[in-house]
Amino acid sequence: MRFLLGLVICSFPVILFSQTSKYYLQVGTYTAGKGEGIYSYEFNAANGTAALKNVAKTDNPSFLAISNDEHYLYAIKEDGKDSISAARAYTFNKKTGELNFINQQRSKSIGGCYIKADKKNKWLFTANYRGGTLSVFPLKSDGSIDTLAQLIVHRGSSIHKTRQQEAHVHTVVFSPNEKYLICTDLGTDKITLYPFTPSAAFPLDKVHSIEITSKPGNGPRHIAFSKEEKFMYVINELSGTIDVFNFNGGNTKLIQTISTDSTDNTDKGSADIHLSRDGKFLYCTNRGKYNTISTYSVEAKTGKLNLLQVLPSGGIMPRNFTIDPSNSYLLIGHQKSDNIAVFKRNQQTGLLTNIGNDIKVGSPVCLVMGNIE
Repeated sequence: MRFLLGLVICSFPVILFSQTSKYYLQVGTYTAGKGEGIYSYEFNAANGTAALKNVAKTDNPSFLAISNDEHYLYAIKEDGKDSISAARAYTFNKKTGELNFINQQRSKSIGGCYIKADKKNKWLFTANYRGGTLSVFPLKSDGSIDTLAQLIVHRGSSIHKTRQQEAHVHTVVFSPNEKYLICTDLGTDKITLYPFTPSAAFPLDKVHSIEITSKPGNGPRHIAFSKEEKFMYVINELSGTIDVFNFNGGNTKLIQTISTDSTDNTDKGSADIHLSRDGKFLYCTNRGKYNTISTYSVEAKTGKLNLLQVLPSGGIMPRNFTIDPSNSYLLIGHQKSDNIAVFKRNQQTGLLTNIGNDIKVGSPVCLVMGNIE
């Protein structure tokens, strides 16, 4: 296993970009901090820089989702501790970055923290952390959100005395074929697979759901899937580990557990996880006093991970991060240092180098990128 700790200088192949190598970057922020809403940038893959195009001012749009046809943007409105959260819909012009508000619907729960639409843009889902619930909304043909159709309530607890006294639904993602909507619950140490039927009035089948029990105290947070749907990667916030599963619905099996860095510490506040677009490398972030980004190689046949590199993330409190469509850059949002750090990716080795082209933005929480053309 090759492991590099610290700042690494890598030799990158020369890649020539055309003038069309420009992508939209949408940034959700906490307006309780220095953020003002949803920021729209144009990212230039020729030099790794970003230009601000538009700011849609709104309260705490902490997590974002773009519709599959890229005509609409959806944002969770994450209100205070005891306030009911909401899902908001916008029309989205990916060339100009302009957003126009359509409508919003209340989730009937508190602490919304994640939002996801299906590929056909028929349904919208929110994970509600403080409420321990999953909200399901129909979507209309004009992109607007209809009234709540289904509310699934999680109950239970686990061993962490302060973080796991009750259910905390943290993320909702689809398996690549959309057969299941998968939900992590940090509070109960459960990962639940809900069969998804888009034509049904209640699209999530709670009766035939499949529960995967995580190790007590793990606190499962976010999920990444291999393209062929063979492997599922779950980052555990409380234990500072990644669980690798051979994914097969009810026969899903744990095949590896690995640290989110080179330590066995459990106070890393592990946050986000993504695979490179070619599936050869996996990345994750750690918060707290660590503020790091880790790089792993992925064994093609087994899906198992090998740690390659741990670097400073380029700021304080790294949250969500993303890899640009060219697979050449990785961008990390830092909630407490009000910046997005830009890293160059060596596509052959997966290793990262911070190129210093920070994007200054208040309290970034979520980053979404796509092709402008």
